[in-house]
Amino acid sequence: MSTSLALLVAIAPLALVATAVVATRQPGTGPDRVIRLGGWAAAGGVVIAAGAGVAVAVQGRIESPTLGSDAIGLSLRLDALSVVMLGMIALLALAIWRFSATYLDGDPRHGAFLGRLAVTVAAVEVLVLAGSLAALVLAWVGTSLALHGLLRFYPERPGAVVAARKKFVVARIGDVFLVAAAWLLIDRFGTGNLQEIFDAAAVAGPSGWAIDETGLAALFVAVAAALKSAQLPTHGWLIEVMETPTPVSALLHAGILNAGPFLVIRLAFVVDGGHLATAMLIAVGGATALVASVALLTQPAVKPVLAWSSVAHMGFMLWVCGLGVYPAALLHLVAHSFYKAHAFLSTGSVIDEARAARVALPRRLGRPVRVAASVVVATALYLALAAVWGVDVVRDPMLIAIGVVLVLGTAQIVAPALDSDGPAAGTLRAVGAAFGVTLAFFALETGAHELLYGALPSVIDRTVAHMALIGAVLAMFTTVVLMQVLHPAWADDPRRRRLAVHLRNGMYANAALDRAVGALRVPSAAGGRP
Repeated sequence: MSTSLALLVAIAPLALVATAVVATRQPGTGPDRVIRLGGWAAAGGVVIAAGAGVAVAVQGRIESPTLGSDAIGLSLRLDALSVVMLGMIALLALAIWRFSATYLDGDPRHGAFLGRLAVTVAAVEVLVLAGSLAALVLAWVGTSLALHGLLRFYPERPGAVVAARKKFVVARIGDVFLVAAAWLLIDRFGTGNLQEIFDAAAVAGPSGWAIDETGLAALFVAVAAALKSAQLPTHGWLIEVMETPTPVSALLHAGILNAGPFLVIRLAFVVDGGHLATAMLIAVGGATALVASVALLTQPAVKPVLAWSSVAHMGFMLWVCGLGVYPAALLHLVAHSFYKAHAFLSTGSVIDEARAARVALPRRLGRPVRVAASVVVATALYLALAAVWGVDVVRDPMLIAIGVVLVLGTAQIVAPALDSDGPAAGTLRAVGAAFGVTLAFFALETGAHELLYGALPSVIDRTVAHMALIGAVLAMFTTVVLMQVLHPAWADDPRRRRLAVHLRNGMYANAALDRAVGALRVPSAAGGRP
């Protein structure tokens, strides 16, 4: 019965593949059959994901038989992680499909676009359901190739072609690292089944700083994840890929970019034991989150802001993975996906909404003492709720690190009200909002931890080198947040305006990649090769 359930879940991606096949017969305008079949497939995916969730809650982990040998066979896996991801993707697919059904209405290639979209979603669903390394690698590569077809849907647009070329090069490098990691793990443990690898890795213990097969595989997985998620300095393609249709942007930012953090979370039993891998995630993820979150504040248009926001979120997720707090990383992943899908699908009305919501704000004072007081208030809220929740934040350094980030975030809610000449009622409302955010964090993180208990490793103590990296990242976060809070008082400083120019260009970290892949040579003819 368990085997049958695992195989039944395969209906979700297979129905989308069937939709793509129908699209080859109705590739033009008015693809009614494609729209109907895709709508049924997307809605069916939500139902299947819900059923899979119930099955896992009742029976625990469910795996299909392996098709092929133990080393390179294909299998599917249902556990708490795969069910959460499948449910998220199914809901996103349903929303994006309904949007896409009318978005390109009248386009001479409407049906072809829907077919490519269906194949891409199917590949993502297989990725999160993979129960073996072979299935994981094939779905990983398939997702990237399917996305490439969507990115180049309008080959007559030079900007889209250039961005797709950069993405293609970066993705293929990431594929090489993931294939190498899979080969090392199969050679080390003699199997490609994920659960058998996780069990064997737990018995073998952490590889530490050793550059053995397991430690090297963990590092390669981390590199592949960073490349997939547009981390510095390979992030430029994501910022420049805005000429694609809006549904593609929504699927890319809300779904496919998450493949990087998902890969690390899925292979956490391997990655968490490799100190080189986790140190790399802390350093690269932290640096990317820092640069991207500052760069987005200087962007003049909505879509670049959303793109830089995605880069920053991916970096922060990988940083949290480096800490070993995987439930929090998954919680962030899911929340970011739904937020970003809504943001892209509603970009057409965001300006009108912003104008309608515009209110007169009280004058900022720019007094460091009041800003410091907002940090004290945010810290008090965090410590008080942690005590009520029964969480000993002093016991676990990783909880301290997460707590610092939360305090920095909630302090930005309190500071604009406390450091202003507005009424006291505004400050009380800001403190209440900060309290609500902190309460939601503890509630949701606890829920994620309980849901994923057993599916992910417990936090492993980090080394002194890890703690130094974490401290450096937190120090930079703190500096930037304080500068952001105080910046209204420095609005007329010419140095601020000069710095904004460099930040708007991402500190030019993308220039080296442009030269490497020839992105500065803009295609002159439509349909040029990537």
